[in-house]
Amino acid sequence: MTLVQMQPRPASAGPVHTTLVVADVMDAAGPQVCDDMSVEVALSVMAAARTGRLVVCDQDGQRTGLVTHAELAAIRDSSAYTDRVRLRDLLGDHGSFTSPVTTMAEAEHAMRGRRLGALPVVDEQGSALGVLALSC
Repeated sequence: MTLVQMQPRPASAGPVHTTLVVADVMDAAGPQVCDDMSVEVALSVMAAARTGRLVVCDQDGQRTGLVTHAELAAIRDSSAYTDRVRLRDLLGDHGSFTSPVTTMAEAEHAMRGRRLGALPVVDEQGSALGVLALSC
């Protein structure tokens, strides 16, 4: 797996001396939902937005995590599921995030170490700016 698929540079192009940072390759944040949302409603939002993940925020708009369609579907299909389950109940270690100025090498290392397929990118105030996702 790699974080980004890079296009080869022409041989005539000069050397690049910049470091690739998360802001250069992140996806748009996409839908952001409140952590008091139910699993069923979150799955409906995902379907309507045609996305496989949602950035979860608290009542103050601060990013608290990220949930995926696969995670929510597995929870909904479990025998312990009730309609009282809220996204805030599911976040666990999904509180991981990164800064837009983090280098790609650092972000990739963190994602692989935590076995994360996607990582929210947040600004200094904790507001979601985008999502960094691993690609095959």
